[in-house]
Amino acid sequence: MEKEASNQTVRILQGNEAIVEAAIAAGCRFFAGYPITPASEVAESMAQRLPQENGVFLQMEDEIASICAAIAASFGGAKACTASSGPGISLKQEGVGYAVTVEAPLVIINVMRGGPSTGMPTAAGQQDILQAKYGSHGDYEIIALMPSSCQEAFDLTYKAFALAEQYRVPVYVLSDEIVGHTREKVRIPDGLEPVERKEPARENFAPYKAQENGLLDGMPAFNRGYNLLIDGQLHDQQGNRAAHLPEVCADLVERLCKKITNHAEQLVDLETCFLDDAQIVVVSFGSPSRPSLRAVKDAREKGVKAGYVKIRTIWPFPEKQIAELAGRAGTIIVPELNIGRMVNVVKRVVAGQAEVVSMPKLGGLLHTPGEILAEIERRA
Repeated sequence: MEKEASNQTVRILQGNEAIVEAAIAAGCRFFAGYPITPASEVAESMAQRLPQENGVFLQMEDEIASICAAIAASFGGAKACTASSGPGISLKQEGVGYAVTVEAPLVIINVMRGGPSTGMPTAAGQQDILQAKYGSHGDYEIIALMPSSCQEAFDLTYKAFALAEQYRVPVYVLSDEIVGHTREKVRIPDGLEPVERKEPARENFAPYKAQENGLLDGMPAFNRGYNLLIDGQLHDQQGNRAAHLPEVCADLVERLCKKITNHAEQLVDLETCFLDDAQIVVVSFGSPSRPSLRAVKDAREKGVKAGYVKIRTIWPFPEKQIAELAGRAGTIIVPELNIGRMVNVVKRVVAGQAEVVSMPKLGGLLHTPGEILAEIERRA
């Protein structure tokens, strides 16, 4: 550990460790999980760090119990999270839908690996990005952030807790084996304050009465004077089951979706370079972003007008920004560690305004800068 500047501390951390330190800095004091590669270090570090912060670590009997315990802890007044990788995230999906319905602020760490089934436990993948959005049943929306470095693992995990509190929704941090097991400098601002949890007023309190913007006014907790009824079935503003009331159910589902989609512009988080005159743009997210940036810089040195976009908030997808990009650039290249999933979202958004080129990669290996540069040069 060292002081690099008067207002920050620099530590050498593994990506999984950076996630833990960010969660604790955000005020997380409860973690429930079950060991799974390549996310195990998250649980191991939480087991060490949370008792030092008067927090609670629970190794549960399985992944379903883990997410349910985290939801319960959230309503018990704690900021909570859970972590896993692909097979465990699949098991958590019913809990994700429950958290959406009861509007529990919750952070879910997915250190992605190759799949399907038990797949490639020690190799990276980005095969869960659609699962994060569509994995549970029914209509709902979530938020998902994707770090490409240990620094972003810290920054985006902290941000995930802030967004979970603001929108009262599960927020994914979609890391992967490469980010999780990389070890590099992480700059931690000194005096970083925990994320605020606002408690709603108790007078005329209704658990699910939304404000005009569709969001709930703070997060109540049991044993603090609120009349709470928490039920996973669709409900009215008091929390009473309403499956026999079509209009009430329809209004609730619509609000659960629109509280995210109506704020999509506020949730956009992009990093861009060289877009002013770019004719070919590499759109990336997560680990492939680092070789993508190197390839774009190398292309620029060769006189190719290449540009770079890194998407840090993958859900909701930055549709407007990518559509505007397509209106300027002739070609968009999408490298991803799967068979080609997000490229189809890009194609839908682009709607034929630009050529969209898929660069899938399977087998657990990351694209090299040379591979991406070669694709840029082929399209130049």
